[in-house]
Amino acid sequence: MRVFVASLATETNTFSPLFVDRRAFEEAFYCSPGNHPPTPTLCSAPVVAARRRSEADGFTLIEGTATWAEPAGLVSREAYESLRDEILDQLKAAMPVDVALFGLHGAMVARDYDDCEGDLLERAREIVGPDCVIGAELDMHCHLTPKRVAAADVLLTFKEFPHIDFLDRAEDLVDLCLRAARSEVKPVSAVFDCRSLSGFMTSIEPGRGFVDRIMAREGRDGILSISVAHGFQAADVYDVGTKVLVIADGEENRMKAAALAEALGHEILGWHRTAPGPYHYTPEEAIAQARAEPGQPIVFADRWDNPGGGVAGDSTVMIETLLKHPDLPAAIGALWDPVAVSLCRAAGIGARIPLRFCGKATPQSGSPIDAEVVVRGVSDELVIPFEESIVSLGPAAAITIGELDIVLVNGRAQTFSPPAFTQLGIDLARKKIVVVKSSNHFYAAFAPIAAKVHYLNTGGPYPYDATKVEYRKVRRPLAPLDPHPWL
Repeated sequence: MRVFVASLATETNTFSPLFVDRRAFEEAFYCSPGNHPPTPTLCSAPVVAARRRSEADGFTLIEGTATWAEPAGLVSREAYESLRDEILDQLKAAMPVDVALFGLHGAMVARDYDDCEGDLLERAREIVGPDCVIGAELDMHCHLTPKRVAAADVLLTFKEFPHIDFLDRAEDLVDLCLRAARSEVKPVSAVFDCRSLSGFMTSIEPGRGFVDRIMAREGRDGILSISVAHGFQAADVYDVGTKVLVIADGEENRMKAAALAEALGHEILGWHRTAPGPYHYTPEEAIAQARAEPGQPIVFADRWDNPGGGVAGDSTVMIETLLKHPDLPAAIGALWDPVAVSLCRAAGIGARIPLRFCGKATPQSGSPIDAEVVVRGVSDELVIPFEESIVSLGPAAAITIGELDIVLVNGRAQTFSPPAFTQLGIDLARKKIVVVKSSNHFYAAFAPIAAKVHYLNTGGPYPYDATKVEYRKVRRPLAPLDPHPWL
């Protein structure tokens, strides 16, 4: 048995003014063949899972490039094509292979390529031929296009949001592809298109119970795998939207898979009437809510200025509100401002300096803050955990304005865990309110230390309301842009 594995991933917000070249991949995460670390990243988990299985089963594993760029705007054509061709050339050199595994995101968009993953998988199929098993792990916030479904034998998405299961799903992928290569199973896929932007969280109901139930269905009655592609609404591409993918064993179970996918899809659609999702507080509402609730810290997620959504993460809207309440012990981070970080690190811990910071990337980012700050802490490299992976925020600084502590970083990434604050000397237990720049990936690490967790709406710049976005490429009808054809 010969198995090839590689990873190429980013998440593209087509409305973002931040652009991605090859350097963005190389600076964020780039591993040449055989040099992937023992810990996985969000989208390179198939490399680690395949290594572990190779050690146990004794098959030959050939590793290709593994690379990731932080979510942002369009990827340059040159960057995508060069990395794609690098991996495909490695696949050609590895031939013959029985299994080809890919760690992808599923929402990469490059100039002239709206479906990068479909293009990659289609070209891989041309290389390996019809008998090789092709499998890929996708982030649940992907575009599940017909091209990639046709090109791959097995596609699996993460099930959890926050994404606490990316290594577990990679292990599922490797196992199912090996079983297929050994003719133990014959995967067939069925997709139900919800024609809707219907993402949901699995940290709360009804998403929590739904995912528990679909996991219990896997491995029974001919059903091998169930995935929900939530879609990524910050992308203007034809196949944006929520879809359910069910993989069954053999043609005799294809109709069963299709029926199950449709039933699950309609269940998700029913939540529009019964479970609209968590409330998103305005900045002033958040202050009032934090004051009213017992305990501390009260954690709020600034979801729409979340670097994981492809935006800068430099919005000052909540900072401006917190500064209007100087008596409230608070912390906010991590905000992207490499220039401010450089100035603070040069000044040193304890320095009191005038500083202009953040509020620069978009009109929705608020205004730059001008203040006299105290440099509370600095780091040459702020490294924080995210489940099994390690994430670098680059050089960083913590500054203080009265009772407010602010974390500034050189590298854009979500605030996944409390060390983003505590490694710079900020005691979160002493804060009444803590604001994190994240959508929901913060939840698993912050919920245990929080008296309560809530969500913010600071007005962007991520397009938080799809009905206010000018989509030009999406396939219509698509709820909530249009009346739903099935509701």
